[in-house]
Amino acid sequence: MVGVCGSQGSGKSTVCRTLTDRFTAAGLRVANLSLDDLYLPLAERVTLAKNVHPLLRTRGVPGTHDTKLGVHTLNALAHGGRVPLPRFDKSIDDRRPKAQWDSIEGPAQLVFFEGWCVGARPQTLGPLEQPVNELEANEDVDGRWRRYVNDALGGEYQRLFGKIDFLVLLAAPSFDVVLKWRTQQENELRAQSGNKSGVMDDAALVRFIQHYERLTRHILIEMPGRADLVIRLSPERTVLSRHSNHADNPL
Repeated sequence: MVGVCGSQGSGKSTVCRTLTDRFTAAGLRVANLSLDDLYLPLAERVTLAKNVHPLLRTRGVPGTHDTKLGVHTLNALAHGGRVPLPRFDKSIDDRRPKAQWDSIEGPAQLVFFEGWCVGARPQTLGPLEQPVNELEANEDVDGRWRRYVNDALGGEYQRLFGKIDFLVLLAAPSFDVVLKWRTQQENELRAQSGNKSGVMDDAALVRFIQHYERLTRHILIEMPGRADLVIRLSPERTVLSRHSNHADNPL
């Protein structure tokens, strides 16, 4: 179980797809799962927004994923039989019908599990007090949303991330390049989907990125000291350096 963490637009999905193809061609049974594919359906996020906090309608932060589905899927991949792999359609902001999910014949010999906060750990309470951007300052005045997100990350997500055997961090040079990378990503999605309603314009994208800023900055500080492999990227997404935190790391 290889966990791959990286900010939006860092190339983690492309890397995992490429490695999946290569190892499959070499004769291994390989599964590829994204944290994005575990997003709660839109209707459930609407309910969260109504009952907990309006910002939880937006997909992405801890608390907006089906962690039980993730744990069930990863457990199933260790056994024989056909395993359905959840899939989410960002262009309509909703989970695809189960009939449209991919599947793999288990047991998988290698699993890539990638996502922007895969393997992340929660912050201590102190840093939660001060907002990090306009979104938090204006729409989470009392800090209720960010505390909910942090509590979720410290709870059910740790069980999901506990399935990871080897954690890789694709480290952006700073949070400042994430908007550029994510804009490129959204432009590609817009071209592929034919401008469906779920695809964001530039103004909506700036606000959307702010949902991720706090935890992305935290990951870039906290995770490099413990990830099994840290790959530092340039603003052009070329590899600047590679570092292992384990002397016996074969990579």
